[in-house]
Amino acid sequence: MSSDGAHGDQVTSGLDRRTELREFLRSRRARLKPEDVGLSSYGRRRVPGLRREELAQLAGVSYAYYARLEQGYGDTMSAEVLDAVARALRLSQEESDHLVRLAQPERQSTAQAAPSPQRLRPTVQHLLDTLGVPAYVVGRRLDILGWNRLATAVFGDWAQLPPEERNVARLFFLSPEARDRFADPDRSALRIAGVLRMNAGKSPGDSHLSSLIQELSQKSEEFRQLWARHEVSCPSTGESVRMRHPLVGEFDLVHEPMTLPGDAPMRLMTYHAEPGSRSEEALRMLASWEMEPLR
Repeated sequence: MSSDGAHGDQVTSGLDRRTELREFLRSRRARLKPEDVGLSSYGRRRVPGLRREELAQLAGVSYAYYARLEQGYGDTMSAEVLDAVARALRLSQEESDHLVRLAQPERQSTAQAAPSPQRLRPTVQHLLDTLGVPAYVVGRRLDILGWNRLATAVFGDWAQLPPEERNVARLFFLSPEARDRFADPDRSALRIAGVLRMNAGKSPGDSHLSSLIQELSQKSEEFRQLWARHEVSCPSTGESVRMRHPLVGEFDLVHEPMTLPGDAPMRLMTYHAEPGSRSEEALRMLASWEMEPLR
């Protein structure tokens, strides 16, 4: 399969860094209004958001200099200029890091030209098995590398799927059954697309990740629209996620992701219920059913 890149709501072949940089800056500029940043609005605007010259003024650089950056040429820009543009665009820390990765990937030690496949260490699987909460591990492509039985009780039996289908994004956007486990799918969809966008910026040469994005863009209109928004996000910490299960109904879990040490980035995703809550009781019921021996 060919790799991906976003231009408007279309996905091109190849994660082209200059195209990604250009579209990312345009999307961030479009979400700001002149009055949001203390500027007077003048003239008819053909497109929403700030004009290039207004953004350049806010960043303290010349129009020509900023225009060159938005054309995808960030290699010669200083760190100070990129920081000034990030402040003018009111980027979050995740978005600022994403801007630097796109403009000057050599400044990011995490960038890899051709990342190798990720595999879970046996000791990490042992850790998963001993945890008393639903937990699983994902790699940079959001592949599900390992999980425990409580995760199976909450999210579904991933062991029944072929290894190539065990992927958080693929399951969410292409499997109605997996998506139905989330009571607020719109919020989850935006978060998953944002994490995938962030990871793609870190590993633009990862052909498997590019193929995944291309597949999702071809098969899911929702993903295609979210991808065109260029949202960037990290897995949320301490966020409540409302789940839905056919046996116990809806219940809330608190999501706590943790980065595992090692050369290849992996995240341990854990979920727990608030003590004494109805959600804790629902989780306890699911756990008891999951742990029952087969007859």
